[in-house]
Amino acid sequence: MSIVMADDLPAFQRYQYAFTAHIRNPKAHPRPQGAPARRMKVYNELLYNNLEGFLLACFPVLRKVLGTRIWGRLVRDFFAEHRSHTPIFHQIPEEFVRYLKEVRGLRDGDPAFLFDLAHYEWVELALSVSPLEIDWSGIERTGDLLAGRPVLNPVLALLQYPYPVHRIGPRFKPTQEQTQETHILVFRNIEDQMRFIELNPVSARLVSLLQHHGMSGSEAMLQIAAELAHPDSRAVTSAGLAILENLKSEQAILGISSVTCA
Repeated sequence: MSIVMADDLPAFQRYQYAFTAHIRNPKAHPRPQGAPARRMKVYNELLYNNLEGFLLACFPVLRKVLGTRIWGRLVRDFFAEHRSHTPIFHQIPEEFVRYLKEVRGLRDGDPAFLFDLAHYEWVELALSVSPLEIDWSGIERTGDLLAGRPVLNPVLALLQYPYPVHRIGPRFKPTQEQTQETHILVFRNIEDQMRFIELNPVSARLVSLLQHHGMSGSEAMLQIAAELAHPDSRAVTSAGLAILENLKSEQAILGISSVTCA
């Protein structure tokens, strides 16, 4: 409910809306009449600082790239304009990413990679707190990765960005003209450590086929060979086996499925 509609409400509810509106954006909404300035300042700083703390823990690179002033304005815009759909603290960064993409959009002075960098940093948090666990009962840890159906780590995301987001920092800020298709595999390994692997297009396509089509390693590589119109499918399959073995050593692939398809 907006402040414009508050005149139809009881006095205590009008006060509540004025109070929260001032906390969200003190510059746009005056302090409600009767609220002591000193106490109001405590509320303003406490709530804003708590919110910024949650965001800063998830988006340290974005904060460094934007700088203190622009970052602070971005957090204030989020606090003032966005209505979150969850009370869970660790989901606030997801709400922030949604706000940037769906509500705020790019504004004058924003880097072209703003959405992509924010999403990339958020994925790390999302996977680190994911409740998904590995079910080893259907996995054969040692097996033929070409003949069998490789099983991907369940806590995994295959990401594609128009910028090399993993390289962005205060010293590297790509412009809209400096796009570079980038594939990154993010997953949580068996030791609960977050891992990031940059993939080339072929490796990314292989992971995608395994992830969405449940192919055997050999089937996936033959599919890729056909898409590339490669004259030597055996060479492609051999190269694919090396990719599969490397992904398994990194724990992105856990083994092959021991479940027989009907």
